[in-house]
Amino acid sequence: MSEYLPIWIGLIIFLAIAWKMGAHTTLLNALDARSVRIASDLSEAKRLREEAEAIVADYRKRQIAAEQEAKDIVVAAKADAERLAAEAKAKMEDFVARRTKMAETKIAQAEAQAIADVRAAAADVATSAAGAVLADLAKGAGGEAFIKAGIDEVKSKLN
Repeated sequence: MSEYLPIWIGLIIFLAIAWKMGAHTTLLNALDARSVRIASDLSEAKRLREEAEAIVADYRKRQIAAEQEAKDIVVAAKADAERLAAEAKAKMEDFVARRTKMAETKIAQAEAQAIADVRAAAADVATSAAGAVLADLAKGAGGEAFIKAGIDEVKSKLN
């Protein structure tokens, strides 16, 4: 240990001189400044963390609001689609009803025309048949008597 004695004495003298010159206050001031800077950094980190938490909370509120708005939009779109489908169905039913009525009217007109055409054809056939029967009756002695009776009837109706 005697060989380290000069080193120990030199160290003690150095520390005494450093103490006398105020190295300890400089060291303490540096440590205090560092602790102040660390405290400042910690408070800044705490403030930034609180800001980040506030921003996250704001975004969560916005997300919830956006999700609710999206749900409302979907509900409104479904309601609009159902309303439009009901309107389209009503219009289609009205269109079909009008077309059915028009078709029924046309069918009734076609039936009436067909009945009129059949009656006209029947009248033509009856007239032709009556003409042929009368022509057969007018031939011969019976025909002369028939013609004379017809002329007499026409004269009596004209007078």
